[in-house]
Amino acid sequence: MQFIDDITALEALYGTPGAASLRKVARQLTPLYRKWIMASRLCVLSTVGPEGGDGSPRGDDGPVVTELDPGTLALPDWRGNNRLDSLRNIVRDPRVALMFMVPGSNNVVRVNGTARLTADADLRARFEKKGKQPATVIVIEIGEIYTQCARALMRAETWTGGDFSAGLPTVGEILAEVSQGEEGGARYDREWGARAAKTMW
Repeated sequence: MQFIDDITALEALYGTPGAASLRKVARQLTPLYRKWIMASRLCVLSTVGPEGGDGSPRGDDGPVVTELDPGTLALPDWRGNNRLDSLRNIVRDPRVALMFMVPGSNNVVRVNGTARLTADADLRARFEKKGKQPATVIVIEIGEIYTQCARALMRAETWTGGDFSAGLPTVGEILAEVSQGEEGGARYDREWGARAAKTMW
């Protein structure tokens, strides 16, 4: 198998990008990009660090990010598994990419930029829910913002293809497999729902 390691050879396989794909790029929120992102409750945060790349889903019960100004977004770091993979990466390498999705729309809005972490009390307080605040907030400086072609979600029938989860292994089963029975299993799966409900925020 031969691999492509030359940009000219790569571009020769695809040709010239369409004019619209280049003109749709903005350097900060416009009124319509703002409307789209504020409708998104789910994004994927991608970071890079010495150990490699990381992609982490981020979700909320309202807009997943808050606008601090047209060039800056704030993403609260709500409760998770405390691995801190994305956060460690941001501390060491500020480059980030985000993909914002809205159920029912096959379009995706992408933001590339740089990020920093803060535990600023006033900013954390802006996100308070049910008496709880995020431990930190990711502050993202927008480098570019643009829409992604809808074909990937259309091919996958992401919102219209039905439920394909039947027969999938549970997290408990996966944990039991990779830990050779030391972690996970049916008990993990039974207890997960109640545990998640208590630690959502």
